[in-house]
Amino acid sequence: MSKFSALDFSTGSVYKHLINLAVPMTAAMIVQVCYSLVDRIYLGHLSDTSNMALTGLGLSFPLISIVMAFTSLFSTGATPLFSMYRGRQDPKTAQKIIDSTYAMILFFAAGLMLVFYTGFKPIIYLFGGSDLSYPYAKDYLLIYLLGTPLVMLSSGLSGFINAQGFPKVAMLSVMTGAVINIILDPIFIFYLDLKIQGAAIASVISQAVSAFMVIRFLTGKKSLFKLKINRLKPDFKLCRQIVGLGVTGFTMQGTNGIVQIACNVTLRAHGGDIYIGIMTVLMSVRDVIFLPMHGLTDAAKPIIAFNYGAGLLSRIKQSICFTAISATSYLFICWLIIFLNPEIIFTLFNADINTITLGVPALHIYFFGFFMMALHATGQTAFVGLGKAKPAVFFALFRKVLIVVPLTIILPEIGNLGVKGVFMAEPISNWISGICCFGMMLYTVKILFKEHRRHHLTTTEKE
Repeated sequence: MSKFSALDFSTGSVYKHLINLAVPMTAAMIVQVCYSLVDRIYLGHLSDTSNMALTGLGLSFPLISIVMAFTSLFSTGATPLFSMYRGRQDPKTAQKIIDSTYAMILFFAAGLMLVFYTGFKPIIYLFGGSDLSYPYAKDYLLIYLLGTPLVMLSSGLSGFINAQGFPKVAMLSVMTGAVINIILDPIFIFYLDLKIQGAAIASVISQAVSAFMVIRFLTGKKSLFKLKINRLKPDFKLCRQIVGLGVTGFTMQGTNGIVQIACNVTLRAHGGDIYIGIMTVLMSVRDVIFLPMHGLTDAAKPIIAFNYGAGLLSRIKQSICFTAISATSYLFICWLIIFLNPEIIFTLFNADINTITLGVPALHIYFFGFFMMALHATGQTAFVGLGKAKPAVFFALFRKVLIVVPLTIILPEIGNLGVKGVFMAEPISNWISGICCFGMMLYTVKILFKEHRRHHLTTTEKE
């Protein structure tokens, strides 16, 4: 067996492949969120300034979402495409995909930093900042944005490590950086008394470590496909394919920023800066709980893509069914835990009694029935794995741009709902988009399978 074909998702148990990829990927994601999660927990317990520190951090989310959107543009487009060419036994094109992705990440990281630093202040005010909260957002972001190329390289290229069958290596790179962040945070924030600036410094150092470990592996002996400086010239035909397929991930991440901006602006108008801090906590809880589900769906993408490239339909069906059932069951259990223990969960992020009193009812509304997101995520995963970029992009826009953002703006004006209307937009969108996206995915898969069987019968008759 060749080195290229040794890691083969077309043989063995589909469920075992999913679990073997999902467990380390989930662990890596959980630790990766610690970059920002630990910041939020520590800043939420600063004496006197905890509320404004959380609000300033919340204002930084749209900018961070934009960075992650461009990272996803390349990683979520390149990794499934890379797996498809592996399934077709075409290592030369698979290598070109890695090289092109590396080049695009470096180019766009430099461009994003130029744009953000040039128009920093008006951007923060556009995102819902006020004279009171702006200094906190400024202190954090002016430092944090220095790590833009680092976080894009570590997050954008680690998918190639997973797709080659080395998820533990990718997990270790993320975990090492996150552990360093956890250690450095209290030192910079409290001991050196740098507060929100200290949190940003710790994050940049941690991102540098993770990026170094990812690049070191991909340029080392163990990697089946290696990064080399002399191959940084992108293949523009492949770049178009990567971007075309990656628009889904870009849209999902980018629309997160649009939703956050709409929430920040509306919450400040109807409830003040304190509610931006509350939304920061809710999004923090959501990010942590979603991680195992994202680990599972991210693990399913290369497996679906590989078997689609190999023409193995039954294994695609197994992957989709396992992902849908596991993700929905998991989120349903999490929803029950949140519903029964809201005060304990909220207290982890903020010790202010007033914030907790206002935040608990918001938490109940925001997370109502959010297990429906599992159906939406499974649908998106199947679309991306099968190379169906258009429906994947549509449903990303459908949920956030066509449902969440309009409802966030409109609901507060209906029946004096105020800030409650902002928190209601999320559960309404989860139910509508979950049903629609999953249903359309099932229909698409059914048609795709019929076409494949018809093509197979025609080929057999000719032979």
